[in-house]
Amino acid sequence: MKITICGSIAFFDEMTGVKKDLELLGHEVKLPPVEIPNEQGEMISIKEYYRQRKESKTEIGWIWDRKEWAIRTHFDKVAWADVVLILNYTKNDIENYIGGNTFLEMGVAFYLKKPIYLLNPIPETSIKEEVLGMKAIVINGDLSKIV
Repeated sequence: MKITICGSIAFFDEMTGVKKDLELLGHEVKLPPVEIPNEQGEMISIKEYYRQRKESKTEIGWIWDRKEWAIRTHFDKVAWADVVLILNYTKNDIENYIGGNTFLEMGVAFYLKKPIYLLNPIPETSIKEEVLGMKAIVINGDLSKIV
């Protein structure tokens, strides 16, 4: 099965581990990019880009150009996949966090009629009803439930 992993870049280390686990189960897996070009065109890690983006005080410039590119590129990966897996761990004291970008990716998957799997339960946030309406499948950490 072709699986695209979605989630906050804050969870990138976890994404790479889950990717390996899924590949051991025989799946083909795509992640967000590992690297991204900085303002000078030099490749930096996605985690370094994430750090710089979070510290940015500007609303224009290369950081947001790369963010646009990353959003569009990951939408393509969602379209490629048979299913999406949302890695929703605790972030910013929010249990089972699903951020704005991940929620957009879920919307694309939903529109394309692709199953949406959540690694952990649906967060108790303002998007809960929408996630329920998308019929997301909670697997409670059990990757073998992705079928």
